[in-house]
Amino acid sequence: MANKKGQIWIEAVLYTLIGLALIGIALAFITPKMNESKDRAVVEQTIESLDTFDFKIREVLERGEGNIRAVDFTIKKGELYVDAQGDRISIILEEIGKPYSQEGVDVPVGNVRVRTEKKQKSYYVNVSLSYDNLDLKYDGEDIERKFTSGSLPYKFSISNEGNDGGKTEINVEEQG
Repeated sequence: MANKKGQIWIEAVLYTLIGLALIGIALAFITPKMNESKDRAVVEQTIESLDTFDFKIREVLERGEGNIRAVDFTIKKGELYVDAQGDRISIILEEIGKPYSQEGVDVPVGNVRVRTEKKQKSYYVNVSLSYDNLDLKYDGEDIERKFTSGSLPYKFSISNEGNDGGKTEINVEEQG
């Protein structure tokens, strides 16, 4: 009788250990796939956000001089750069586990360009808009401004300042 009680306890412990081992193995395979899916979703949301920013800039451009639009912009991951010297707006996403696109190649997604680069153990993705036909300004100047990720959205004002030397000047500034 005592022998059977001991056997029951041994079986219970063995079954528990086997169950925990199976859960551990499953998590070892599932967790990287979940992280990859999360990274892909962040890149796709970033592309959509920059596409919305681009839409507002083009809307201001089409409506003519003096037109102003506001845009709320949330940066969940990465850093937003408004580069008025290079007439570019970009978001850099670092610590991406798998490449989003072919490494070192600009991939167009509408007006947005996506470029994946390899770091030591991870990747970074540059999602950008380039305006060769516009004179982009930040707060009226040719400067670069960096915005970091956070839970609260940034509020930007985009205005058409008119034609200056053959290019229409578009001014972006933070409201706030």
